[in-house]
Amino acid sequence: MVSSSSSGYGLLFCLLILLLVPFRSHSADPDPLQDFCLANLNATSSVNGFPCKPVSAVTSEDFFFNGLSVEGNTSNVFDAAVTSANVFSFPGLNTQGMSMNRVDFATGGLNAPHSHPRSSEIGVVIKGKLLVGFVTTDNVFHSKVLTVGQMFVIPRGLVHFQRNVGKGKALAFTAFNSHFPGAVVLPTALFASTPPLPNEVLTKAFQVEDQVVNSIRSKFGA
Repeated sequence: MVSSSSSGYGLLFCLLILLLVPFRSHSADPDPLQDFCLANLNATSSVNGFPCKPVSAVTSEDFFFNGLSVEGNTSNVFDAAVTSANVFSFPGLNTQGMSMNRVDFATGGLNAPHSHPRSSEIGVVIKGKLLVGFVTTDNVFHSKVLTVGQMFVIPRGLVHFQRNVGKGKALAFTAFNSHFPGAVVLPTALFASTPPLPNEVLTKAFQVEDQVVNSIRSKFGA
């Protein structure tokens, strides 16, 4: 004779199976329903990207981009320049889940500590010698000096940087698994935001006086 408790467990098990089975087909991303979706940058972006440009208006040129062939202007406070090929500069990337950057470095140049909230990053050194590093959420610092042909990976959302430690110019190309990975550049986010962060927040966070915060702000034109 089956006890009432055993019968209850059996019924519960059956209910769980019935609830879970319908969702098995949704455990992977759906197949694409179109070949491409060229971004209509004049429209408002949605959760997954921009609305599609009409197919009748698409040309071959929409699938090509030469912006990364030009050396960036490194005449700035960091002596480095990032040229982005994301959905805003290359609309053909819309909904494709990928983008790239060209990063040029003058001697001693720094791609300042920053993070990408929507993407992991992979990169390769094309010219020169770069110190590449990132910090984990446990505050562990990982770094290595890389030369031509060597690669690196930065896990999504972690603070990282690249610095030219060679004798001449340096160049790297990076790629992302997002058509717009975003970038939070720590020095400008903290000391050149609009409106500015309160001094009392920064002095407490960094354990310094007002004049130190004001001095750093002045270097960013804030």
